[in-house]
Amino acid sequence: MAATKALLMLENFIDGKFLPCNSYIDSYDPSTGEVYCRVPNSGKEEIKAAVEAARGAFPGWSSRSPQERSQVLNKLADLLEQSLEELAQAESKDQGKTLILARTMDIPRSVQNFRFFASSILHHTSECTQMDHLGCMHYTVRTPVGIAGLISPWNLPLYLLTWKIAPAVAAGNTVIAKPSELTSVTAWMLCKLLDKAGVPPGVVNIVFGTGPRVGEALVSHPDVPLISFTGSQPTAERITQLSAPHCKKLSLELGGKNPAIIFEDANLDECIPATVRSSFANQVKSYVKKALAEGAQIQCGEGVDKLHLPARNQAGYFMLPTVITDIKDESCCMKEEIFGPVTCVTPFDNEEEVIQRANSVKYGLAATVWSRDVGRIHRVAKKLQSGLVWTNCWLIRELNLPFGGMKSSGIGREGAKDSYDFFTEIKTITVKH
Repeated sequence: MAATKALLMLENFIDGKFLPCNSYIDSYDPSTGEVYCRVPNSGKEEIKAAVEAARGAFPGWSSRSPQERSQVLNKLADLLEQSLEELAQAESKDQGKTLILARTMDIPRSVQNFRFFASSILHHTSECTQMDHLGCMHYTVRTPVGIAGLISPWNLPLYLLTWKIAPAVAAGNTVIAKPSELTSVTAWMLCKLLDKAGVPPGVVNIVFGTGPRVGEALVSHPDVPLISFTGSQPTAERITQLSAPHCKKLSLELGGKNPAIIFEDANLDECIPATVRSSFANQVKSYVKKALAEGAQIQCGEGVDKLHLPARNQAGYFMLPTVITDIKDESCCMKEEIFGPVTCVTPFDNEEEVIQRANSVKYGLAATVWSRDVGRIHRVAKKLQSGLVWTNCWLIRELNLPFGGMKSSGIGREGAKDSYDFFTEIKTITVKH
């Protein structure tokens, strides 16, 4: 009984109020493997209430000027920044990422998401043309879509949730967000700051639960005309099926199998540390077993080295960084996204070969290219089937520019202009004078 009382109990946030749920899901501390939190197991009734709240808040919020909405978003960014350490501690415990990563990337980027879109909403322009011979003027206006359904993943909980909420509300929409049921704590903490920032009740509603219950209820609701989703391809296929009868706007940012191409003239002093970080930043033992069965070699990590853990962490979800070599391109380890500290290293002979091999996977989210040859950098980057290519660097983002993948890595782009276009409807108005 004492252990039960100590559990952190989350509640849905609907119409500016925290509301309990009839049933809950256990959430585990990945460092110990023990239940430490209970997450609402919401469904159709909670989504119905959230839709009513979002619908009621939309007229008032959408009629506010961009400047007024910008002030609210900047205030929310300030409050998040003031709570940075508390949020970083919570994100690290809930998701399992290092505290340093949460402190230096996840939470600061969440703050920046609100500040960025608070600024960008002030600088959009519209089109206007004249037809003097007919005495007509044509111009365009953009208006918010209405209620935005936002579904974010477990790997970057607050980072990607705010990347969706910020542009949606900046454009004048109201939102219903569903974080991953695996990592819900920082979303719940965000709710505590909304009223202080001046966000009116019903503008941001956060409903917790699983995809099959609350996710499907959100996606299939006829009064939610827009869905922004980050997650797996199978889930995206289901979202597409449920959205089709309603012709909903969709933005789908899906998986990736991102190649890191290192040419012989690369600056290894810069390349190797960045490639190690990009390969092992996420926290899948079955893939290693499959690689061994296919004849690959494990150079270090799983099955080779001993993992030493303190007693309290013996049941936690830990795995040694693992490097696999002598592996075929057809292997699942080379074709499928592995959410774990596993990287495959294979040699290549020339540009044409490595481009063909990098493009042979079904995904096309991102890639890195390392070389001192500027001409080669441009040639290879242009031919790679990836929505984003970093050259001689990794994870440097310019939020004004588009982010999104090709092929099975998704549909649509996000960024200053792209997010604004997605979260608004464009209308052409013709005036005869």
